[in-house]
Amino acid sequence: MQKNRIELAGYLAAKPDLRYLPSGTKVANARMGESYRYRDHEGQAQSHTNWHSLTFYDDLADIALTYEQGENLWVEGTLQQRKFTPKDGSTRTVYEVVVRSCHLVESPRIERPLAGGAPPAADKVPPEMVEPQEGATRDATWPM
Repeated sequence: MQKNRIELAGYLAAKPDLRYLPSGTKVANARMGESYRYRDHEGQAQSHTNWHSLTFYDDLADIALTYEQGENLWVEGTLQQRKFTPKDGSTRTVYEVVVRSCHLVESPRIERPLAGGAPPAADKVPPEMVEPQEGATRDATWPM
């Protein structure tokens, strides 16, 4: 049995860009970052961000162009390894996620009382920039 499937949720580093293959096929490319937090062996809080290259073909390329930098995106697809030769003559290998389905994830909400009483919504804020409430867990400030 063989299986190649990947699911990711993260934030877009920039608005996807569109290009066309020689065959005329539309391709949109984007980068997505997903972060996690942990404590090192000395108990110090650390964070790490993994960066993923996303490739959207045909109709999904049109959908990808509606996304903006900083939006929280969920994607499902396959991992692809591709080799190419740039102008300098060296051989390079890239790994990319060929997106098969995708959708936006609702922005997290921070429950902070205001003078007016209504809590504001965090608008496209990466998780490391969201201030956790007292006693809150990671899931409360960054739903996955």
